[in-house]
Amino acid sequence: MKTPADIITRLQLMSQDGTKSDRKLAGFVLADLDFVSKAAISEIAARVGISEPTVTRFCRNLGCEGLRDFKFYLAQAIAIGGQYLSPEPLSRDAREQRIASAITEAAISAIQRASENLDMTTLVAVAARIAVSGNVLCIGSGGISSMMATEMQNRLFRLGVSVLAQIDGQLQCMYAAVATPDTTLIAFSVSGYARSVIDAVQVAQQYGATTIAITPPDSALAKVADTVIHFQSLEDGNIYKPTSSRYALLSIVDMIVTSVAETRGPRVLENLRRIKQSVNTLKVDDPRLPLGD
Repeated sequence: MKTPADIITRLQLMSQDGTKSDRKLAGFVLADLDFVSKAAISEIAARVGISEPTVTRFCRNLGCEGLRDFKFYLAQAIAIGGQYLSPEPLSRDAREQRIASAITEAAISAIQRASENLDMTTLVAVAARIAVSGNVLCIGSGGISSMMATEMQNRLFRLGVSVLAQIDGQLQCMYAAVATPDTTLIAFSVSGYARSVIDAVQVAQQYGATTIAITPPDSALAKVADTVIHFQSLEDGNIYKPTSSRYALLSIVDMIVTSVAETRGPRVLENLRRIKQSVNTLKVDDPRLPLGD
């Protein structure tokens, strides 16, 4: 029998498309997950007003062997995504200010935590390596990590560094396969378990590349990279708000790039001048605008 991959989705579908008793029982389960995850079959049957064999058939219709198996997957779903199943209603009082405060305060806190836990000696050493690399490959998969890989490329190219970002899993390994001892690979992973990123790091190492990971300590990626800049994402429990960890990770990117720029010194200035000149000529002649942003 096929194991349920997402028991909550199966329950939701069952509540709409199942038999009359299945719809009734699925609706009951979704309305009181905590009770069902702990109750005996007799308690569930009595509460819904059905027979115990009907409860067993319901579990099997969901792809489970029986109630015990069903409750295992239900408990697992509650542990993983329970906070999204019974969210507290949004308050309308001072909503605009509350949203602004939630975003800005969480971003500031995330950046401060990242700064306090950074090993700046390691970060500066990483920047020194990037500054003299023949080429740099930035990789990351998923929303935040892929964005940071691309942003690292965006920041390094203007300093005269030969850099490429790759966020496609298969291409990450392909580009890693043409690395040389003059290559520096920078791997981003908020979880530390992105398989394609780990594989690419190991492939690049076969060809002598220096590998750097920005990821949680003791993660799978941290264990394979040559050098690790520790980054631990901590969520604040606001399930309606995008994660603030990306602000912290972006601050680390900016620290690395600033150190690279200072290491390379005055030779980066001509590139920056040219970019500023092209942007201001083609757009608005205002020297106060950011450099190419």
